Amino acid sequence: MSSRSRLHERLSPLLQSFKDNGPPGCACTVVRRGEVLYQETMGYANLENERLIAPDTLYRIYSMTKVVTCAAALILFERGLYLLNDPLEEYLPEYKDLQVYRNHESGNKMISPATGSIRVKDLFTMTSGLVYGGEQTEIERRTQKIIGAGITDLDTRDVARELAQVPLAFDPGTHWRYGTSHDVLAALIETLSGQRFGAFLQKEIFDPLGMSDTSFKIRQDQQGRLCTLYDRGDDGSLKSNDRLDGFYQPECKFESGGFGLISTIGDYSRFAQALAGAGKLDGERILSPKTVQLMGTNHLSLQQLKEFNNPGYGYGLGVRVMIDPAAGGINGSVGEFGWAGLAGTYLLIDPKEELSVVYMQQMMPSMEQYIHPRLRAVIYGALD
Repeated sequence: MSSRSRLHERLSPLLQSFKDNGPPGCACTVVRRGEVLYQETMGYANLENERLIAPDTLYRIYSMTKVVTCAAALILFERGLYLLNDPLEEYLPEYKDLQVYRNHESGNKMISPATGSIRVKDLFTMTSGLVYGGEQTEIERRTQKIIGAGITDLDTRDVARELAQVPLAFDPGTHWRYGTSHDVLAALIETLSGQRFGAFLQKEIFDPLGMSDTSFKIRQDQQGRLCTLYDRGDDGSLKSNDRLDGFYQPECKFESGGFGLISTIGDYSRFAQALAGAGKLDGERILSPKTVQLMGTNHLSLQQLKEFNNPGYGYGLGVRVMIDPAAGGINGSVGEFGWAGLAGTYLLIDPKEELSVVYMQQMMPSMEQYIHPRLRAVIYGALD
């Protein structure tokens, strides 16, 4: 039996089980060495009107935007416009003389100067000290006010300036914490390229790879293709959720490097295939093989790996990187890399196998810890 046959025999029932117990619909594309081994859509893009998931269904890819942002920034790295160890303040002056929010030994909170600069590399690797918004700490609350649901009055560069006024969670380079680093990286791209972030992506990635449906805003002709996002209750009930959809409307100026793109599975699979092909697809090269290799290399220290807390994986330039199959209970290749999105979208790139996997769904909580490892186990188990 061929890899293609095994995938259809094993993966389709798995996707059906996801659909029956989680998201109302999903899609998956698996490509190896230029051959499409599996391409399936099933279930509903909208339960209420029974609109089916289709090849041209649009998804909010949320944090899978980050991989595109980091690839875009590496294009400028290859052109010599910055070095990874450069201080960020050389390009974004507002990031000079930063403050850190600290726990004093007395138990009190205090703010004092950072011991060093944020390096550009710290933005890629989430070691900058920038955090996401929330309600737990003062810096989370201040960040939440800058990047909240439905933001429309700040553009990408403005957001970076505002974030520079919030104290960091730790001295740059000392710890790992998921946060707004890639939104600031998008502002760096704008500054170095002299273009809006979305325009740069269009010119350097989307147009060369033929990604005609990937953007920060929903065009009028795309309105009927956006998959409904559902909140899943503890009892499995589904309720539609449009709380963050303000980001995709024409009046929103902010083009988020961390979560802002919408895409189809076909478009994103072309981006994935380019990375699996060492930076090249159909004669169009977006990155060199050596740069893709650097992207998919672990950059974290042992302490930071503990904070990343993803067994078997390290973290590279904006992507998880598989470094220990035994620790993760993973039947894949060392060097496999990728990321996931808040609503359950999933990206896997395996340079050794020239393998790319893109999975799409729209549900929160996403059941990521249940779904993604099973996808990976079945796909690798079906390969010759």
